[in-house]
Order: sequence, then C-alpha cells, then structure tokens
Amino acid sequence: MLALVEVSVDPSFTAALLCWILGGAALGSISGLIPGLHANNFALLLAGVVPSMPGPPLFVGCAMLSAGVVHTFLNAVPAMALGVPDAEMAVTALPGHRMVLEGRGFEAIRLSAVGSLLAVLIAIPLAIPVTVAVTAVYPQLRANLSIILLVIVLALVASEYTWFRRVAGALSFLLAAVLGWATLDISPDAPLEAGGMLAPLFAGLFGAPVLIDAIRGGGVPPQGGRELRMTRPILTITAIAGALAGAIVGYLPGISAAIAAVAVLVVLPGGANDRGYIVATSGVDTSNTIFALFALVAIGQPRSGVMVAFQNANAPLELPILVSGVVIAGIIGFALVILIGDAYLELVGRIAYWKISAVVLTLLLCLSYLFTGLTGVGVFVIAAVVGLVPVRLRARRVHLMGVLIGPLTLAGL
Repeated sequence: MLALVEVSVDPSFTAALLCWILGGAALGSISGLIPGLHANNFALLLAGVVPSMPGPPLFVGCAMLSAGVVHTFLNAVPAMALGVPDAEMAVTALPGHRMVLEGRGFEAIRLSAVGSLLAVLIAIPLAIPVTVAVTAVYPQLRANLSIILLVIVLALVASEYTWFRRVAGALSFLLAAVLGWATLDISPDAPLEAGGMLAPLFAGLFGAPVLIDAIRGGGVPPQGGRELRMTRPILTITAIAGALAGAIVGYLPGISAAIAAVAVLVVLPGGANDRGYIVATSGVDTSNTIFALFALVAIGQPRSGVMVAFQNANAPLELPILVSGVVIAGIIGFALVILIGDAYLELVGRIAYWKISAVVLTLLLCLSYLFTGLTGVGVFVIAAVVGLVPVRLRARRVHLMGVLIGPLTLAGL
C-alpha cells in the first residue's frame, strides 16, 4: 500500500526566504566582481555585520550561503577578463584569461558557469554518501597528507615539457613556499579585521604579473563563439572530479579549494587543457560551499570563511531549507555569470587596457592595505616579484600554489 506524503507550503515564509536568498545573491555578485577580493575576506566582513541584521537566524544563514555560492560563480569573471583571481580561482585565471585573449572569452565564461552549476547538481545527491566515505578515511588522509601533497607537486613539476621548465617550475614552487611559510601566520594591524594574508599573497602572485605585462599589451580582442568546444562525456567527468575534490576541501583542515583544484589537474581526463582547468576548478570552488555545510553538520567544524560566518549567526542547521537555498543560489549564479560576464568582457574590450591595469593594480594595493595594513602592501609587492618568475621562465603558474602547499606539507612532516 502506497503511503501518501503531504507537502505544505507557507507562502509568506517562502516569499521572505526568497527575498533573503536574493539579497545574499546580490552581495555575492558584488564581492565576486571585485578583483582580488577573497571569499573569506567577504565572509568575515559579513560575519561582522550579522548581529545588526534584522531577521531570523535561518534566513540570515540562507543569505550567507547564497552569497557564498554566487560569489563562486561570479569570481570567474574578473579572473578571466582581467587575470586577477581570488585564491580559489588562481589556477583557472591564466587558462581563462588566455582564452579571452584568443577571442574565446564567452566560451570560457560559459564553461565556468557550467562547471559550477554541475558541481551544485552533483554535490547535493552525493553529499551524504561522500560524507560517510570521507569521514571513514579521514584519519588516513590526515595522517598521510604531506605525502599526498608531495606526490601532487612532483607530478606537476614532471608534467612540464622540458627540463628547463621543470627546473623553473621547481624554483617557482620553492620561492612561493618560502613566501607562504614566512607570511601566512602573520596577524597584521589593519583598518578592516577581515582575514589574513591570503588577499595580498594571491593578488601579488597571480594578479599583478598579468596586469604588469598587460600595460604594454594590446588589450582584450573582440570576443566571439559562445558554443562549448568540449565533448559531453569529458565535460561531465571533469565536473564530477571537481565536485568530488570540493568534498576533500570541506572535510580536511588546511586544504583550500585552490589546492584541491591543483590535485584535480593532475588526474584530468585527456590532459589538463584550458577548458578542463576551467570546468574542474570552478566545480571545486562551488562544491566546496556545499560540502562545507555538510561537514559542519557531520563533524561540527566550519571549514570555510562562509561557514564561520554562518556559525557566528547561530543559524539552525535546517538542511532541507538550506540545500534548497543553495540550489536556488546556484541557478541565480549561473544566469548572472553569463549575463554579467558577457557585458563585463565587452566593457573591458572598449577601454584602453593600460588604464584598466593601472586602476586594478591600485585597487589591489588598496585592498591589501585595508585587509592587512602596510605589512600586506609589502607582501603584495614581494609576491608580485615572485609571481613574475614562472612567467619570465615560461613555466606554468600553477607551481605558485606552493605558497599554500609548501607550508602545509612542512607542517605535516
């Protein structure tokens, strides 16, 4: 005999919830489109104003999750149009920017949007079984984390095409690792208490070199071709790999979405081409938000800046409502990244690029000062010099992820 399930909907509750989700999506759009603004800086700023937000904690929590999800969609736009990523999009920045310079920016934006949306659709049904699996192997992963990271680093260096580039990649990794070891634990005095040294480090390592070289460049060429030049099987497999890597970020302390993205690049099907980079790393960034929510439920630990803000809001862990909010935010983010991304690229293409580079470099310096004071400005300058090393030696910039991988590996030895 079939059991009947009655579903009831409270129109006023639903309308209010949608308004909060839309408000969070608007905040996530703004933060995602500001070059160099890291998601954690934004989340901690949000956490600071939570006590003054007039609303039920559940609605406030949904707004935070919505902002975090939409941020992971929109942060791809400045990463591709300007070459300035936040920490989570660092690995994607150069391939996406390269596609923009080839006139395939519209396609790059759609690849990122599809990668993020597929990550939402894949991560939600997999969240419970993956949670069970990851928590079961968590002790082994944590105990052997340094070995895993070393294997990833060696694989990335070995994947360079010539011995000269391998040496250049190893040098870039070592310089970035030393920089991370020397600066990540600094707690500088700053006008805004909203995060640590990640903002100046990643803006300097990955954003400044692109902007410096672009001052003498020809700017963004006309864009065309919105169709995806990636087969559906490869697209699906790559998106699944990115979504699953996001689960690792959600459960292992110290592992960022950027590090997980590096791991994905090692095992991408058919090689880590530009399109694969974009889909996989966008998926890692977005699915991390979802798995971090389930990690908070399963082990009681916030694993991202957004979840720290969520916990500070004392939001109840009403998973059905929160997951519904994440799905709605994902759909909103998908639509926004295409609409805004196309307009963003066209706008950038109409402005002299040296002017854009000068303005964005000034903005990055200002953000470094606001979040980390004069110390952060100095770190930004040093990071920019280190970031030029792989560019000048023609190695891949992914080796600069040593800024996080190096200190984390040393801590586990």
